[in-house]
Amino acid sequence: MCIPFPISESSPVEHAAKLPATADLVVIGGGVIGVMTAWFAAQKGLRAVVLEKGRVAGEQSSRNWGWIRQQGRDPAELPVMIEANQHWRALDPQVQAEIGLRQTGTLYLAKDAAEMDRFAAWMPHARAQDLDTVLLTSAQVAAKIPDAAHSWAGAMWTASDMRAEPWVAVPALARAAARAGVQIVENCAARGLDRAAGRVGGVVTERGTISCDRVVLAGGAWSSLFLRRHGINIPQLSVRATVAATEPLAQVYDGGAVDHRFAFRRREDGGYSLAPEGFHEMFVGPDAFRALRRYLPQIWADPMGTAYRPAAPRGYPDAWGTARTWADTDATPFERMRVLNPAPNARKVAQLARLFAQTFPDAGAVTIKSAWAGMIDSMPDMVPVVDRADAIPGLIIATGMCGHGFGIGPGFGRVLADMVAGDDLGHDMRRFRLSRFSDGSKLETGPNL
Repeated sequence: MCIPFPISESSPVEHAAKLPATADLVVIGGGVIGVMTAWFAAQKGLRAVVLEKGRVAGEQSSRNWGWIRQQGRDPAELPVMIEANQHWRALDPQVQAEIGLRQTGTLYLAKDAAEMDRFAAWMPHARAQDLDTVLLTSAQVAAKIPDAAHSWAGAMWTASDMRAEPWVAVPALARAAARAGVQIVENCAARGLDRAAGRVGGVVTERGTISCDRVVLAGGAWSSLFLRRHGINIPQLSVRATVAATEPLAQVYDGGAVDHRFAFRRREDGGYSLAPEGFHEMFVGPDAFRALRRYLPQIWADPMGTAYRPAAPRGYPDAWGTARTWADTDATPFERMRVLNPAPNARKVAQLARLFAQTFPDAGAVTIKSAWAGMIDSMPDMVPVVDRADAIPGLIIATGMCGHGFGIGPGFGRVLADMVAGDDLGHDMRRFRLSRFSDGSKLETGPNL
């Protein structure tokens, strides 16, 4: 029998700070982006409050692969991710918990020469940032993974990439942020923005209103729904991604690796996290129809990468029955779905076990200990939005991490804190601007690696 996912609506509320009357900054969303934004804002002396409708890291921030990778990133993301890698190393001793942070490298395994060519095409981005990424021959891959009953044409490898246990790491970061003065309020949904003279004047919650003039929305799969109520439309959709964890097995590789069939990562408990490569499921709802035109280039580039389901379960962000409008006094969709906990794809879970056993027959009997899924907030060009909302001064949007948010979270958190404070951001952020969906710009899809 599979063990339930460790964070759920039934988990005890850990952060029950009293809702303050005022704050310098309110962050909506207690995932890794929101927590790290508040962390760095507190370092600047700002009174930061994090509002989480359910539990800290209850959704995608804990449900991801646990990779902290630099390789394969969009060129605009890469400098932020390199910074994030440094932050992870500095944060590790501050969290006062074992989060499983290990520098074990990341392997992208190539099935053929064409895939090696794709890896080679990304290498100039690595060289431009002095990243330690290298291409490996088939023989070099075999030396790194000596017990595989499968051969690969080669690989791309970044030795400085790391891994951690996300369902441990992000809650530990939240505890550290709380010790640093951040007020975190779980089980408290933001219902909307309070406006004053056209700009942010506060945040209306289910428990009352916090007065503030700066808000960061880091709501993951729920961001678009929140923004639409305020007249801001972004082409954000969510896809279901399935992950499974095995019982302890003999070590075949200590880091994270992926080929054209599946991804695997060594876990601290001696098992492996497994996930299907290039497979996601989209529940078709109103937002999907509205955003279809934007997503056509992505669909054409990878027509088999997403399976389409006819309707989202009740309460999901883009379900047909999910309310799109409400009054500040009404219970919202965020309160009705405290923790988005989608069921994994059972067929894919069984397939993952078979693939791992076939690839590593000497590792031992592959038994699935647990399986889960998460709803990944996605954008048409596979690039996040990290930008001020010009239509509502004081509002900053950080969403659409496209499944890459865990690793880059500390980097974007620092950037967002400086954006809040009006300080130098340290990176070229034009690629992440909100206006790219409305200013006539041609959307350029990021690397599909």
